[in-house]
Amino acid sequence: MNKQILVVDDERNVRMMYRTALETEGFDVTEVDSGSAAVEKFTKSKFDVAVLDLRMPEMGGLDLLEIMRDKNITTPTVIITAYGDVPNAVKAMKLGAIDFLAKPVTPLQLRTLLNEVIQRHTVPSLPSLPRTAPKFRGDPSLHLFAAKRAINNRDFDEARGHLAEAIKQNDRMIEAHNLLGVLFEMKHEYAIAKQCYGRAIAIDSKYEPAQQNMRRIFDLFNFGSSKEPVNLGEEL
Repeated sequence: MNKQILVVDDERNVRMMYRTALETEGFDVTEVDSGSAAVEKFTKSKFDVAVLDLRMPEMGGLDLLEIMRDKNITTPTVIITAYGDVPNAVKAMKLGAIDFLAKPVTPLQLRTLLNEVIQRHTVPSLPSLPRTAPKFRGDPSLHLFAAKRAINNRDFDEARGHLAEAIKQNDRMIEAHNLLGVLFEMKHEYAIAKQCYGRAIAIDSKYEPAQQNMRRIFDLFNFGSSKEPVNLGEEL
C-alpha cells in the first residue's frame, strides 16, 4: 500500500509542486490549504507523514502541530519554512517535529526527507534506550537515527539515551553532541547544554549550529534575550 502524505500549504502552486514530486515516487498525496482543513482531514484519515508550512494565515504550522498533539494525532511531521531558520525549534521538538526544509524546496529534497522519516518509523528493530540493553555496537549512526524517531514520538529520555550511546561509540559525532545539547536546553539544564555545545565546537570550531546555540545561551544569561534561533544541526 502506498504511503499516505498530507500536504498543508496555503499556496496552490506549492501544493501542486509537492504533489507532482511525491506522486512520481509512489506516494498518495492529499492536500489542503489551511490548518483547520488539515484538522478535519486528520479526523477522517490516517497519514504516514504530514508536511506543514510554517507560515500560513490564521493558523501556522507550529499552531497546527500543537493542535495535533493536543488531539493525540501522532503523525510524523515535516516543517517547511521560507525563513532559513526555525526560531521556535525547541517548541517544535517538544511537539515532536525535528525535520525541516527551507523554501524553495526541490523535489529531490522533499522525496529524500520523507523517505527518511517514513523509514525511521517503520524499522521495527530499533531498540529503546535506556530501557533495553545498548545495541548497534559499531554503528553509532543508527543511534542517531533512533534518537530522531524518539523525538518524533516525544520520548525525550529515550532520545537522550540513544544520543549518549552514539557519543560513547564515537565521541566525535558532532551532530549527536549538538542535538544532545538542544535536548538538555528543553529541560532547562543550560550548564549541561553548554558542555554539549562546547564538545561539538571542540571537534570542529567552524561548526555553526553549536556556535549559534552557544551564542544564544550566552545572550540569554547576560542580556536576558537573544535573536539567535535554536539550530538543530540539519540543513534548513
